[in-house]
Amino acid sequence: MLRLPEEKPAMMPSPSTQEQAEPGVWQRLVPAPRVFVPAACLVVLFVAATAIFPVQVGDWIGVANDTVVGELGWWYIGVVAGFVFFSIWVAVSPMGSIVLGKNDDEEPAFKIHSWFAMLFAAGMGIGLVYWGVAEPLSHFSSPPPGAAAGNPAAAARSAMDVTFLHWGLHAWAIYVVVGLAIAYSVHRRGNPISLRWALEPLLGERIKGFWGDVIDVVAVLGTLFGVATSLGLGVSQVAAGLGYLGVIDGPTTGILVVLIIVISAMALVSVVSGVERGIKWLSNTNMFLAGGVVVFVLVVGPTVFVLSDFLTQVGSYLQNFFSLTFNARPFEAEGRAWLGSWTTFYWGWWMSWAPFVGVFIARISRGRTIREFVFGVLLVPTLVTFLWFSVLGGTALYQEIFGGGGLVADDGTVDTSTALFQLFDQLPGSAVLSVLGIAVIVIFFVTSSDSGSFVLGMLSSAGDQHPSVWNRAFWAVMSGAVAAVLLVAGTLSAGADPLTALQTMAILLALPFSVVMVLMCVATGRLLLAEQKVRERERRRWFAQQVVEHVERRREPAPPDVRPPTSRRPKR
Repeated sequence: MLRLPEEKPAMMPSPSTQEQAEPGVWQRLVPAPRVFVPAACLVVLFVAATAIFPVQVGDWIGVANDTVVGELGWWYIGVVAGFVFFSIWVAVSPMGSIVLGKNDDEEPAFKIHSWFAMLFAAGMGIGLVYWGVAEPLSHFSSPPPGAAAGNPAAAARSAMDVTFLHWGLHAWAIYVVVGLAIAYSVHRRGNPISLRWALEPLLGERIKGFWGDVIDVVAVLGTLFGVATSLGLGVSQVAAGLGYLGVIDGPTTGILVVLIIVISAMALVSVVSGVERGIKWLSNTNMFLAGGVVVFVLVVGPTVFVLSDFLTQVGSYLQNFFSLTFNARPFEAEGRAWLGSWTTFYWGWWMSWAPFVGVFIARISRGRTIREFVFGVLLVPTLVTFLWFSVLGGTALYQEIFGGGGLVADDGTVDTSTALFQLFDQLPGSAVLSVLGIAVIVIFFVTSSDSGSFVLGMLSSAGDQHPSVWNRAFWAVMSGAVAAVLLVAGTLSAGADPLTALQTMAILLALPFSVVMVLMCVATGRLLLAEQKVRERERRRWFAQQVVEHVERRREPAPPDVRPPTSRRPKR
């Protein structure tokens, strides 16, 4: 999905004499063993235990989903709301003028249009393709608990409100918190690209020891399970699309595992070969294909309705922003279960991806002011995402309300894996659209795995901006292995959806990282307030100096050959 652009390396601290010595073989292979070894061991142990005892692990995940995840809704809702208001506060305050660079005169690393384009790329992924049609239809057919019963138009509006909540400002505020903390730490303070350094104001020298290692290990594990969740969604939709086209009999668990192995192998080849230009070409091609699909659906579908709905829905989202943000549904019997399946899952999923996306947007934002950074990251991808859902989801809702229907089953359920292909089947050129849809998902899969492995390699290598090939290959294999074993465990556990295990683990692994993110807000806020205090002091000192110099100039006697000004007009 994302590729870190080529850029001048960030400032690095001067290494000590011991660090300047020639590293040994082990040090070259594992630059940060206190991060890589614990993270790798935990992941391998989890994969092995899940592969050997899939039923038991699946049952345990089911219990965690019913109990722990059900109790976490209020926490995720509260902290994510806090991230939104923290981001806006930083941007609109005087601190927003601080430049994310070595000094205030540093120019942005990328031009504004290129920067916006890369932010747009950061907002696209397997999730948008998977949920673009499925989520609005799901909320339309099965409204959230407590939603007011009404006519189909009211149900559709409520469905789009909830969808916009899950993919709007809240998601990108999570990325702002991590991205801003990393960007300020790296570009302004000259630290390596590592999450631990963002907490230096709170932990001091302890970030170089045990607690710093814990922070990086949590970030690695959270990112790994976030990537694995996306891969699970991707293969589920690819299998469903192949089954819908008649290529395979159906998306069985065995077929899902085979697809994970095949596509992970493609990603592994990309990682090992290091074909940077090839991945860049694939990413650009995928963006072109995804954009082409949306434009085609907009043109051949209900164009006027979609554009009207997009404008109306943005207004509805803003109007209901606070009620949507703080709704933990405490009075609904099914409220906790619904939150665990939707809002809590999304907030946990975004937090799992936060180190990945945060590192990316931090790298491309050197030279931007904090105000530019926050508003750019919040608004540009959000508007693109809203347009995506308005085109695909809006077209599906139009078909259900005003067309012949067929996207929602008779029992009111929605097949989330095939919903996209069912919509394509009702449009001209359905076969070509379905093939393009599968191609987009596969390419997203490969580029996401490759880019995710790159970031995981950096996080597990003490911020090395060029992690070794074997390190990246290891994390690519582990991402596929985690997705495969969790799909199997979710299938074998009693009555569980294969994707439930992936969703539950993403939420659980995001819990400790949510605490890290809260500490990031505190640490970043403290640093920004301290710098702003210094800037204000220097500004007052400069102003006082200007006043003194002005007064002294007024006190100086006029030169002898210069007559003082007079109000009398000279005689003619």
